Amino acid sequence: MSEKYKIRDQDKIYFVTFSVVQWIDVFTRPVYKEIVIENLKYCQEHKGLEIYSWCLMPNHIHLIVGRNGQEHIQDIIRDFKKYTSVKITKAIEENPQESRRDWLLWMFRKLAEKSNKHQKYCFWQNEYHPIELSDSKMMQQKLDYIHNNPLTEQIVNNPEDYLYSSAIDYAGGKGLIEIKFIE
Repeated sequence: MSEKYKIRDQDKIYFVTFSVVQWIDVFTRPVYKEIVIENLKYCQEHKGLEIYSWCLMPNHIHLIVGRNGQEHIQDIIRDFKKYTSVKITKAIEENPQESRRDWLLWMFRKLAEKSNKHQKYCFWQNEYHPIELSDSKMMQQKLDYIHNNPLTEQIVNNPEDYLYSSAIDYAGGKGLIEIKFIE
């Protein structure tokens, strides 16, 4: 990871993005989205991850995160990416309805062969470029960016209509993941 993108202060809030390798659209099926949601909840409950905002797109996820425990943010992220990588590729392997199964697994396998970090499959891109959100203007800019992502991609007409996002929480509703509001 470059020096520019490092988590320097564990008590700060960060904007992060995890992208599927080659920007492959994997999160088009609810079964794969649920794996991400379940593991985010697990990281909240067991690892001290605080989620201020999130949005799961077809090939990436944006988060504004912090921590409320002793685990380092980068360790939580590492564990999240490792766990979801294994679970999602296994779900793809076992999904008889997955029309792209052979192609997806072939891509993940080919990319793993080029990597010294991955054994069987490479699912997530290695980098996640944490950006420290040091002031309220920057926080609001990233919050708007995250929530408007499905609108920009013409998935929904209103950000709060997108199920896999915290936009509904900020609009006064109840989303899929407990969040801590940015004040």
